[in-house]
Amino acid sequence: MSRVYLVGAGPGDKELLTIKAAKAIESADIILYDRLVNPEILEHAREDAKCIFCGKQPGQHQKKQEEINQLMVDYAQQGNVVARLKGGDPFIFGRGGEEALLLEDANVSYQVIPGVTSASSAATYAGIPLTHRDLSGSVTFMNGSNPSTKSIDEWKRIIQSTDTLCFYMGIKQLYTTCDRLMEAGMDAFTPVAVIHWGTYDMQKTTVDTLINIQQQSERFTNPSMIIVGKVVQLHKDIQWFEKTADELTAKLQ
Repeated sequence: MSRVYLVGAGPGDKELLTIKAAKAIESADIILYDRLVNPEILEHAREDAKCIFCGKQPGQHQKKQEEINQLMVDYAQQGNVVARLKGGDPFIFGRGGEEALLLEDANVSYQVIPGVTSASSAATYAGIPLTHRDLSGSVTFMNGSNPSTKSIDEWKRIIQSTDTLCFYMGIKQLYTTCDRLMEAGMDAFTPVAVIHWGTYDMQKTTVDTLINIQQQSERFTNPSMIIVGKVVQLHKDIQWFEKTADELTAKLQ
């Protein structure tokens, strides 16, 4: 029976792929996968499965979203099982909602399989609990690509209503985001973490103050998750992942 699976492939570490996601990949005739999907996850695919790269990065799209949409519908209507693999979770800045509505309109059978999202996983691997009884009772996930579209009053409401901010897709606009946060009243010495390649072996976490991160903003590259809030200060005490990786590297040298 033809069907489309909108699959959350997790943040990078292939062992964070869910069992249900792995089963969907194993059943697929066609696999449409994004740039941030770990290629090793494709090892779950059948040998006869057709794997199509649909990678997108700022300013460079291998395939446009409209083309990806059409591929999903066309392959499903031809009788195939299609796995649409997305980094993280399909319903958290993954355009999964848009694709699900498209499949509804096309009368194509589908399922959505949640994945481990980048904010929680990258923060965890960086030793930063997004919530903490003494430091953070609330978390906000934000699209960091367009900070200038929000007024200062909107930024004030955001920083007054949450303890921890997680910015997806925010590296290009990091300088402006820091500027808006400080202009809205956030302390310039608020801890900030920039986590590059979160959950991968090459993960690198930079922790500094809001003002210092702003001044260094041009040196950071994608893919990176940005975490802002008091919980970031716990990184120095809970560096379980990068510390383990560094120790392993030292032993191999």
